[in-house]
Amino acid sequence: MRWKNEITERFGINYPIIQAPMLGVTSPEMVAAASATGCLGSLALGDLTAEQCSAAIRQTKALTSEPFAVNFFAHAIPPVTDHLISKYNTVRSFVQDLAQKHNLKAELPNLEQLQLHSYHDQVAVILKEKCPIVSFTFGNPDAAIISMFKQNGSILIGTCTSLDEALALERSGIDMICVQGIEAGGHRGSFINNPLPLVGGLSLLSQVIKHVRVPVIYAGGIYNASSLRAVHTLGACGFQIGSLLLTAKESRLKPFEKERLQQLKSNDVILTNSFTGRYARGIRNLFSKEAEASGNILPYPYQNKLTAPLRLASKTNQNPDFVSIWVGQSPYPFSTASTAEILHNLIHEVESQDV
Repeated sequence: MRWKNEITERFGINYPIIQAPMLGVTSPEMVAAASATGCLGSLALGDLTAEQCSAAIRQTKALTSEPFAVNFFAHAIPPVTDHLISKYNTVRSFVQDLAQKHNLKAELPNLEQLQLHSYHDQVAVILKEKCPIVSFTFGNPDAAIISMFKQNGSILIGTCTSLDEALALERSGIDMICVQGIEAGGHRGSFINNPLPLVGGLSLLSQVIKHVRVPVIYAGGIYNASSLRAVHTLGACGFQIGSLLLTAKESRLKPFEKERLQQLKSNDVILTNSFTGRYARGIRNLFSKEAEASGNILPYPYQNKLTAPLRLASKTNQNPDFVSIWVGQSPYPFSTASTAEILHNLIHEVESQDV
């Protein structure tokens, strides 16, 4: 297969392989390492504050002169209503009792203590830092923000999990679309009444490529040369790699989390909204089972903020039953090599099949 295409040309990279932005996993070192291989590194900004975003971007710039992308969550925050207040108090009590039952010391915030910030603050930082490539998920920015990015010279990549979302992104003037297959690890990027699409990733990719004219990137289940080639055959220009790098040397996962991934079986992986209020693919554990059974789940970002102290306490105690470990649908031997070595091996495997 030929690596050079419109993705490599526009990004100024050698290979149309994109290191997925994985909040809590991706580090500036991982981004720099991916970019050093001739691929595109992606810095996950997620729900970081503006100050944290600025620091992360500058740290990454200090590590590499190669192009890299930044990724933010373009989500709306549900308004506080009487129903939400009541539900929050109920869920907080449930989580607090569960933590105490399992000897986890977690100070869960009251609703009025939550520090929720709009992604508009992150956008201001990204514009100030003149980031050349900007991706986003969980929504579609408004026309004014898209216009500001265009004026800034940024290439915009939107995330879709359905054909309707892909078409909406294209109509908005987004430069490229990342099709997130159902197989992908981490949060679903859904934003048009579609939290759990039933269509498989490759079927969705085929639909999107048929109906949009902008370049298409695919994410979900790419972990070797064969899976990458299958996606290429269907017409994708770019290939986003996430789970393959979870246990890489530069990953921010703790040793006990990496060890849990090494023991992964296919029936351990589920889609759950228990930790954050948005559906994400990851490892089933005690908390996800208890929360789903009870129905004590708030909308994003309230559930995410509420459970954050629990997850932190669980990390401190090295307890995998109360942390969210996101991973794709296909278990395989996870490598602890460097990001560069893992990506080089994938590239070599693809090129070897051409011989």
